Amino acid sequence: MEKEKSCGAIIYNDNNEVLIVKHNAGHWDFPKGHMEEGEDEYQTALREVKEETNLDIELIKEYRYEIHYSPKENVDKTVVFFLAKNKSNSLVKQDAEISNIGWFEYKEAVDVLTYDIAKELLNKSYSDLGKVNR
Repeated sequence: MEKEKSCGAIIYNDNNEVLIVKHNAGHWDFPKGHMEEGEDEYQTALREVKEETNLDIELIKEYRYEIHYSPKENVDKTVVFFLAKNKSNSLVKQDAEISNIGWFEYKEAVDVLTYDIAKELLNKSYSDLGKVNR
């Protein structure tokens, strides 16, 4: 079985809105992408977020979420997300991969996200955000 690994971030702004991207394939999700040789999970998450959104973020490394799924036959994919805070106001989508991008309030984000696993991550990260903001 082939193994793939991607990393990304669940990013919140100062208003506790979450960033969601619509991939050109049509699904709404959090920014993420494949690890490159020599990168660790943090470096991949920071690079992918910057490439897809142009944002500078702060990863909250204590809050790491890992999911597994099979995107195609004989492929086992692991995706690691970190809770993150936005540190810039330079939101620009990467046209090559992203068709839409935006900040969403929690309840709206639940409706916008395509996959149930992403909604579960949103719930967990939103709960953890409350711990960070205390």
